[in-house]
Amino acid sequence: MAFAMRKEEELFTYGDYLQWNDSERWEIIDGLPYDMSPAPTSGHQDISFELGRQLGNYLRGKPCRAYSAPFDVILPRTGESAEESETVVQPDIVVICDQKKITRRGCTGAPDMVIEILSPSTAVTDMKVKKALYERVGVREYWLVHPDEKWVSILLRDEKGKLVQQDICDANDTPEVSILPGLMIELAQVFANITAEDETPAKIVHGPPEIKNR
Repeated sequence: MAFAMRKEEELFTYGDYLQWNDSERWEIIDGLPYDMSPAPTSGHQDISFELGRQLGNYLRGKPCRAYSAPFDVILPRTGESAEESETVVQPDIVVICDQKKITRRGCTGAPDMVIEILSPSTAVTDMKVKKALYERVGVREYWLVHPDEKWVSILLRDEKGKLVQQDICDANDTPEVSILPGLMIELAQVFANITAEDETPAKIVHGPPEIKNR
């Protein structure tokens, strides 16, 4: 590993991250590294492409921009430079409306919207660790997409700054993107290419946030 010789108590920064092997995919959250292997499945990529297509079609000619992974989102705390930041993540899809945050390296600062597509290896991180992170930095809208069960959990920022679940949608629904009024996402198209063959061998056992039984 690129950081095998580091002391256990040492935390990592975006400056460290820039020195790591480009063939490996990592995220750092509050100084702790998270391995993003294995590579996404074809079903994951189908969902990402279709969500990106619908977002991109809507955003053509508009100031907001959408990006899909791999795309670095650097989240420094107040007073930190990008290189000093102990958090850099690669969400599956982001929407950024403040173009001053977009740099050659990616995005510095919170996106307006984040979409994460769940997998058995990342589900807990996406639903707990990253939810807390995105809440803390000011993300306005967070979608969690479950490929196998074909549902989307939509969380919106409330008046207290918390990301609160507003809806759970299935493949028959056409939810509106809150930060992009008028954009209705056709989930039937998003999940259209997902078949039993695309399902991951290890199921995601966690249901949508705050929903124990569907």
